Amino acid sequence: MAEKMHSEKSNSGVSRRNFLTTGAVGVAAVTAGCVLGSRAHASPSGAAGATSRKLSLSAPFDTFRDYIMALEERGLLLRFEQLDQDAYEMTALMYRLIDDYGYEEAPAILAEQVKINGQWVKGPLVANHQGHLDTEAIVFGVEPIPGDARGTYRKAMAHLQGRLENGEYPQIEPIEVQRDQAMCKQVVLRGDEVDLSRFAFIQSNPSDGGRYINTGSVFTSDPKMGMNYGTYRCQLRGPRIIGVNPEPNQTGWKHLMEARKRGEKAAKAAIVLGQDPYVWVVSGSRVANRRRKGPIDELAIAGGLRGKALEVVRCEISDMLVPAHAELVIEGEIPLDQPGLPEGPFGEMCGYLGLKKKENFFMNVTTVTHRRDPWLLNVFTGATRGYVTGPTAVLYNTGFKRFIPQLIELHSPVHAPGITYIRIKKTAAGQGIDAGKVLASMIPIFKVVIVVDDDIDVLDPNQIDNALATRWQAGTASHIYKEARGLPLDPSSKVRGKTSKIVIDATRQWPEEGGPDVYPELNRTLLERGAPDALAQVDAKWGGLIKGYRCSR
Repeated sequence: MAEKMHSEKSNSGVSRRNFLTTGAVGVAAVTAGCVLGSRAHASPSGAAGATSRKLSLSAPFDTFRDYIMALEERGLLLRFEQLDQDAYEMTALMYRLIDDYGYEEAPAILAEQVKINGQWVKGPLVANHQGHLDTEAIVFGVEPIPGDARGTYRKAMAHLQGRLENGEYPQIEPIEVQRDQAMCKQVVLRGDEVDLSRFAFIQSNPSDGGRYINTGSVFTSDPKMGMNYGTYRCQLRGPRIIGVNPEPNQTGWKHLMEARKRGEKAAKAAIVLGQDPYVWVVSGSRVANRRRKGPIDELAIAGGLRGKALEVVRCEISDMLVPAHAELVIEGEIPLDQPGLPEGPFGEMCGYLGLKKKENFFMNVTTVTHRRDPWLLNVFTGATRGYVTGPTAVLYNTGFKRFIPQLIELHSPVHAPGITYIRIKKTAAGQGIDAGKVLASMIPIFKVVIVVDDDIDVLDPNQIDNALATRWQAGTASHIYKEARGLPLDPSSKVRGKTSKIVIDATRQWPEEGGPDVYPELNRTLLERGAPDALAQVDAKWGGLIKGYRCSR
């Protein structure tokens, strides 16, 4: 894996087979009907070549690599033969793609080899696999709307809304398979055979504390709380030692602290990498209902999301069940009777360098099992969307209506953790500020809550900005919490986990709220009412020209 690789490559590190020549960064445009073609048979410009041929891979995806190959079929993957991570090429490439295409329309990237500490290490290593808004649909078997990422997102949310049963996603119990049927058991390494430094785990940023395994689902268990898995950053400390970083009050942290209270000397754990997209979503987001009492079977929730039972297999050193077709599984013990190890710093989700910790949990690795030539994933936290957000948004939109009957839609942009937009059908004075206060008090991460009317698209930052500029009065339509529960990773908090918050009522202020006696209508509304055929006529005459101009830029 880490042996020196000698092969003929292009000087750029981009495969000649997959090289694309158009676009601002040497790739085809992603948006407005322009797709990224990454194989020789894919069209590098225009959607026709990518969408007219029959697609061989579709949801539900049983494996990580099937899902990645499905993205490639749909023109949403850029494949590179070599990226020099000693020079932080993969990091810089991801930032540049986000600069040019935005968080919601940048493609995934795949490096077949990455240079680490002077050696070419075999991948593949993937990034931004659930970044493009089209993946919100692709993951769940919904056909994207060409050139309309936001429309695709709402189409996917409507599909997920239809999957809910009594406000929750259905559960399908996992099916246990034998070791010889589990892809993750194709290679088994024990003891001194294990050397995690030989895999393509990278240092994402020059200021990070080192190389990180930052996309693992950390499986832990508790006699009362049951099994849990969550995505916690894991610093590579040596061939068989890694840091394990659940934040305080996360379920994995609770498991370890309870085991320590019981006097246990160590806790067995497993870290699953290269998960299918459904296990990944459950691992990193609030899809499971944590308000329900008793154990929660998150593997059954993943099965419900995929509409098909997940196949699982027992670990090598414990009875813990893990996804059978993951790319790689790291098993070991987390000492509970020893001092922890220093951990970090690490570039976190807010886009700032996280704090270095004096002491943190760590794992002594005893066993690694993996597929042959495992595919791995890295998340550039703070730079990209980490996972599809539709499943969580649908749950929030449904669940919060019990507290806010006027709620239409809620949106928390991934690029700005802490900001949340709430769209309501306002029917009485005070409903805007009250809706914001309910959510700000309930959800720690909701730091800036902006409430808008039903005519504002919460996915459109331009409309949000306009509502703030034209409907909000800071002196009468705001509420500030001087101290509340907040996101522990917020770099602005003097005491981590504590923050001040603001609720902004950017709905039209009624006269009894201090607003004008008569609120004028939007110019666009007047256009659509006075000339109802104008926009359709422009689309019919010049729609192709408009899209073509965007693609040519």
